Amino acid sequence: MRSPLVDVAGLAAALEHVTVLDVRYRMGGPSGPQEFATGHVPGASYVDLESDLAAPPGERGRHPLPDDAAFEAAMRRVGVSEARPVVVYDDWAGHAAARCWWLLRYHGHTDVRVLDGGWSAWVAGGMPTETGAVIPAPGDFRARPGRAPVVDAATVQHRAVVIDARAPERYRGEVEPIDPVAGHIPGAVNVPSARNLREDGRFRAPEELAATYAEVGAVPGADIAAYCGSGVTAAHDVLAMEVAGVRAALYPGSWSEWVSDPSRPVETGDGATSGRP
Repeated sequence: MRSPLVDVAGLAAALEHVTVLDVRYRMGGPSGPQEFATGHVPGASYVDLESDLAAPPGERGRHPLPDDAAFEAAMRRVGVSEARPVVVYDDWAGHAAARCWWLLRYHGHTDVRVLDGGWSAWVAGGMPTETGAVIPAPGDFRARPGRAPVVDAATVQHRAVVIDARAPERYRGEVEPIDPVAGHIPGAVNVPSARNLREDGRFRAPEELAATYAEVGAVPGADIAAYCGSGVTAAHDVLAMEVAGVRAALYPGSWSEWVSDPSRPVETGDGATSGRP
C-alpha cells in the first residue's frame, strides 16, 4: 500500500508536478493567512480550515463536513485537479492537513498525501520558500462523496472499536475546555493523536503505529471508527492508522455533535455512564 505521507525530500523532488495546499491553522494561534503570506512552500495555495474544510457550526458539531458543492468549488479555486497529485501541509502537527487529506479522499481524489513534519520540517530542511499571494490556475476537481468510510451519531456505537483521539484528560472527563459536557462516547477507547508522532513532529514508523493501535483492537480488517472533539483531530488518527495499514471510518460530528442531544449517554474515566446536566 502506498503511504499517505511524503517526506520533505520527496515533495522537493516532485514540486513541479503536484498541487501543494497550505492548511496552516491553530486554535488560538497565529493567523493562517498571515503566516502563509510571510512564507510558504513555492507554488502552494492557502486553504482555510474554517471556511473551506467545514460548514458553519451547529447541531452537526463545531466543524461539520462542508457542503459537497462548496468543497468542490474551494478545491477548484486552489487548483486541485483530478489527475494531478496533491500534497497538503500545516504547522499544527498534521491535524489540519489530515482533515484536508481525508476530505479529498472522501470526495474521490485518489492521490493525496500529507507532508510529514509539515511546514517546520520544510524550513528545517533548508528548502526554498516564497512569500505573497498565489493565484493558481483553476482546477477541475469533481466532488464524489462517499469514497471513504464515515459513521454518524446513530451508527458510531455499532463499530467494534471506537477510538477517541482527544487528550486523555478530556477523554476521561476530567476537563473539558471547549464542549459543554465532559466525558466520552460509551465504550470508546483512547488513542490520543499525540501518540502518532515522534518527538521531531514526524509520524512514527508504520510498525510502531500498528502496535499502538493493536493495543485497542484496531487491526487490519476490524470494524473501526474514530472521533475527537469536532472531527479534525480524529482525521489524524485515521491517517496514522492508514500509515499502519489499518482502515477506519471517521465520525465527522464527533463529541461536539454527540453532546448536542441530551438523550445520548456519556461515560467518564471509570467507564460508568454519567448523568447529563
